[in-house]
Amino acid sequence: MKKTIVIIVTIIMAGFSANVMAQATKNTTAGAKIVAPISITETSSLNFGTMAVLASTAGTCVLSTQGVRTATGGVNLSAQTPIAANAAYNVSGAISTTYAITLPSSITVTDGASHNMTIDNLLARTTSAAANGLTGTLSGTGTDSFTIGGTLNVAAAQVAAVYSGTFNVTVAYN
Repeated sequence: MKKTIVIIVTIIMAGFSANVMAQATKNTTAGAKIVAPISITETSSLNFGTMAVLASTAGTCVLSTQGVRTATGGVNLSAQTPIAANAAYNVSGAISTTYAITLPSSITVTDGASHNMTIDNLLARTTSAAANGLTGTLSGTGTDSFTIGGTLNVAAAQVAAVYSGTFNVTVAYN
């Protein structure tokens, strides 16, 4: 009987030894990199300039990201002030890092009463990419800039007034 108990204890001990031998430990490292926060500064507001619209025909005023203004439909462009200007921004942050630009799908501008217009088809053009797009790359000094253009939708017989509104532009590291 003692032999049987010794054999059983030996088998149990061998089983525990196999489990202990089946483990391994490796000391490894962990880390993180902190970069300069990204920042954005507005240098110019978005303005489609001065225009008129026919009483019977709606139209649009398209402002390209390079400041070229064109009209469609019943919109007639004027050289009177205020003149058209792209929204323009400076971006700074971590050297040689790409970033994304987030624009709203549309902006509502109002005359302060009950008359509104919508701006849509917003586009950005970064200096680093030299093309329309929503991605830029910060330079070797950690800077870049971009402009925004879009399409102002003008109703037929839109009420003559000065229209304004606000919108958010966001930049974030990729």
